[in-house]
Amino acid sequence: MKVAVTYEKETGNVFQHFGKTQFFKIYQIEDGKIIASEVTDNGGNGHHALPPFLKSLGVDVLILGNRGQGAIDAIAAAGLKEMPGITGSADKAAELFARGELKPDFEAKCTHHGEHHDK
Repeated sequence: MKVAVTYEKETGNVFQHFGKTQFFKIYQIEDGKIIASEVTDNGGNGHHALPPFLKSLGVDVLILGNRGQGAIDAIAAAGLKEMPGITGSADKAAELFARGELKPDFEAKCTHHGEHHDK
């Protein structure tokens, strides 16, 4: 299974604004363990184009911080399972997910829409 985490390269943490994600850390998980990982850029995509891009990479699950309703819809339309509301270390989040212990917060939403979503 492939799991993508919105990734902040400077800190190694889960990036909190899905539509502005520049990087993803993609983990290959088998039998409850991470067997490989790599950091990739966003392919030049933003907002609604990110979920289909991730699906094209073979991603099954997306771990992320906050997202707006448009992203929620795009993630679902791409057939990705989402684990929103996650903060802290991307590696730790992936480890928890691999063990079945990651707890999503489906109430985690971007609350500033309209300020800069004109693209």
